[in-house]
Amino acid sequence: MKNKKSFKSGFAAIIGMPNVGKSTLLNTIVGQKIAIISDKPQTTRNKILAIYSTDEEQIIFTDTPGIHKPHNKLGEYMVHVANESMDDTDVLIFVVDASKKIQETEREIAKNISKTGLPCILVLNKVDLMKKEDLLPIIADYSSMHDFASIVPVSAKNNDGVDILLHDIEDYLEEGPEGLAAERRGRKSSRPAKLSKAVEEDLIAENQRLRAEIDYLKNLQALVLEEERHQHRKRR
Repeated sequence: MKNKKSFKSGFAAIIGMPNVGKSTLLNTIVGQKIAIISDKPQTTRNKILAIYSTDEEQIIFTDTPGIHKPHNKLGEYMVHVANESMDDTDVLIFVVDASKKIQETEREIAKNISKTGLPCILVLNKVDLMKKEDLLPIIADYSSMHDFASIVPVSAKNNDGVDILLHDIEDYLEEGPEGLAAERRGRKSSRPAKLSKAVEEDLIAENQRLRAEIDYLKNLQALVLEEERHQHRKRR
């Protein structure tokens, strides 16, 4: 009889510039195993973006607002991330758009990650838009800026490499009973220890509302397109 694998859980804080595919990456992750996406803040510090759950693990993805700070403020910002997130963050996920030139702000972020004292996984997103041989110089460039826990090329849009990312995140989760991650956050924020169920129900309701709005907009768009086609046929 096989021993049951111990349950692991923890927090992964997403950092990265706008338009690098963070939302697409999270959508792809939660599309594999049903979870929750919401823009609703859950704490006064970071906000929960998504919860990825299986029978063996739970990863709570959080946002770290403020990444748009001017260059001279980035070092201060990374210290802020450490001070605000250290107790309820197990690993940082630094997402970049590998198909574009490295931005100066991204260089500054990479060079200052060590100030957080947290392990960081570098996600090179949108590799489907580039040649494989062009990826190696980018990996070498980022490796010279920081000693990343791992560097994972992915195409969030095509769901390539996402399983490798999840496996790497798992290495930094904490073993323990289900709900342990939420209890850790509860102790930090002086909320009741058994927080996970309340948070999950709240996020599920918010997720259902958002999905309903998206469905409505899709139907509306279809009606508009059909009307445009009808008018075009009448003009012929």
